[in-house]
Amino acid sequence: MADVRSHKGDQPHFGARVWLDPSAVIIGDVILGDDCSVWPMTTIRGDMHRIRIGARCSIQDGSVCHITHASDFNPGGWPLTLGDDVTVGHKALLHGCTIGSRVLVGMGAIIMDGAEVQDEVIVAAGCLVPPGKVLESGYLYVGSPCKQARALTDKERSFFTYTAANYVRLKDEHLAEYLGPSTS
Repeated sequence: MADVRSHKGDQPHFGARVWLDPSAVIIGDVILGDDCSVWPMTTIRGDMHRIRIGARCSIQDGSVCHITHASDFNPGGWPLTLGDDVTVGHKALLHGCTIGSRVLVGMGAIIMDGAEVQDEVIVAAGCLVPPGKVLESGYLYVGSPCKQARALTDKERSFFTYTAANYVRLKDEHLAEYLGPSTS
């Protein structure tokens, strides 16, 4: 069982058929949609602001999902929001940003406070998205700091729902193995 903790009365909530790896940590004001998967050594920490993750999202091994608290320096703070069908690669860091639907965040990418990744974007592995940057829908972004590289192909656009569905199948295998044979 994953380490799921409340903080100041805020308890994480999970949609149907969610897989939480036993080594994952989920804290505070966090909501995961249906068919999400949270993989080994991932931390989702909503202890000072909210985190909302849509349906069929995969947060892969070693990723960190966090927020920026409200303060005199940043009166509203920055929650973390992900749309549907988002695949977050291994060791990515999502911090107080907004990510649309059908997005691929590459391994080791860092997306900072107030950044917005619109729908249907690929954020390449190792990419750094600076605070407040907006990544326009339909493009591949690369580099540190990130730059728009090119428009996505139709094949790349179809990959978003393919990879989301693939991780739904994989998490279903893990759930079946973890829960054992059905008693009905």
